[in-house]
Amino acid sequence: MSDAVVEDDAASAQDAPTRLALRTQLVRFVVTGGLSAVVDFGLLVVLMNLAGLDHTPAKALSFVAGTTTAYLINRRWTFQAEASKRRFAAVMALYALTFALQVGLFAVLYPWVLGMSGSQTVAQVVGFVIAQGVATTVNFIVQRGLIFR
Repeated sequence: MSDAVVEDDAASAQDAPTRLALRTQLVRFVVTGGLSAVVDFGLLVVLMNLAGLDHTPAKALSFVAGTTTAYLINRRWTFQAEASKRRFAAVMALYALTFALQVGLFAVLYPWVLGMSGSQTVAQVVGFVIAQGVATTVNFIVQRGLIFR
């Protein structure tokens, strides 16, 4: 290997930001997820209870708002990544998967829990928490391991 290549590699390594530790990224991801979940669940409740939307379209709209919030914060704060069209496309593909997981799980769980509990609030909370938990787990693993590595 030539000296110029070694020097270029060393300069690139010095210029690249240091990757945060797994624990730091996980804590930041959870904090961001909490804020995004407030946006998501708050909008879900407003759309269902005040706007009168059915549970599936309300969840679809609230998901978009929550995941947009999460992407913007996670890209800059959690994973400290610069904007990139390739990375954005990968995150959008991942969000399509987590959209199907989250909205699909909520669509199945909400009526089931509502039938068991008789409470719209209980059905909203239980359906939201389970769907959010599954989607968040998949999201973190793929973002950290593949998209923002």
